[in-house]
Amino acid sequence: MRISLKNLTKNYGELHAVCDVSLEIPDNRIFGIIGKSGAGKSTLVRMMSLLEVPDSGSVWFDGNRVDDLDRGSLIMQRRQIGMIFQNFNLFSSRTAGRNVAYPLEIGGCPKEEIRERVVELMEIVGLGDRMDAPISTLSGGQKQRVAIARALAVKPTILFCDEATSALDPQTTHAILDLIKDIQKKMNLTVVMITHQMEVVRDCCDYVAVLDEGHVVEQGAVADIFAHPQSTVTRDFLAHLMTVDTARGDLIRWSEDGGRYTLRFRGDMTDSPVLSRVCRLFPVEFNIRAGGVQIVNGEEMGALVCDISGADEDRAKALEYLREQGIVIEEDRRA
Repeated sequence: MRISLKNLTKNYGELHAVCDVSLEIPDNRIFGIIGKSGAGKSTLVRMMSLLEVPDSGSVWFDGNRVDDLDRGSLIMQRRQIGMIFQNFNLFSSRTAGRNVAYPLEIGGCPKEEIRERVVELMEIVGLGDRMDAPISTLSGGQKQRVAIARALAVKPTILFCDEATSALDPQTTHAILDLIKDIQKKMNLTVVMITHQMEVVRDCCDYVAVLDEGHVVEQGAVADIFAHPQSTVTRDFLAHLMTVDTARGDLIRWSEDGGRYTLRFRGDMTDSPVLSRVCRLFPVEFNIRAGGVQIVNGEEMGALVCDISGADEDRAKALEYLREQGIVIEEDRRA
């Protein structure tokens, strides 16, 4: 299901939650929407999922406008949508299997059909042996697996994940993201991931839109955004992927001082000794503060945070040489 958002706007009194947002979300892909707290993510997903009506603008599914449907048509359209939330939203009075069965029960499905569907979905999410388990006995990751199974019960064409991994530890987050990617491929779903975690975008999404104060400030393929971020807020998100926790791997920061330049390498450039060549060609030195390589959609993306010493003219020549090699350079004059 292809989703088109055209000039969506939503205000709450003096609060401008979403401001003239237009997006094209392709069919059968995982699309991330990332922003800090208060950026307008939740309001945007509520309009996309037809839970809230925009003040202006329109929402289209496969070329058909859906935000202005009558009540009966709106209910039918919502049945093509699955939702996963941060806090699971499960019924504590029901077992895991009966939670998955709930949307089928209210849809009037025959009992035998419900039973078969629940068994199938519980196997898909890896909980085939926990059908009759009380919700209170499940871990956070298991609860989210039940929530995913429930969201898939009505065979939706769109799956919205609203901060679906925010309440989970890193290891469980990776497992849930792998599950969502696997399900998306098998079921040909359009998945929209709402998040404030760049790790989720990196590890799961094909495309991303960056939201800031209700506006889309940047959008595109995830690999392109990582290789050449355009907005300040995107650079801030990428900077927070650098950690002093060496157990996590990826990008490691071992010095909190300095770091005026961020160099971004893509593909084969991550294995090229380009800094050694620069130092041989120009009288400059690099003091590396952080660095590492990440895998984004199967492509290697390298980043180095460093300071460069030398005469202004020599440093300028070195930077120009790096750009000619295809390296993206960001300069923070505050550092």
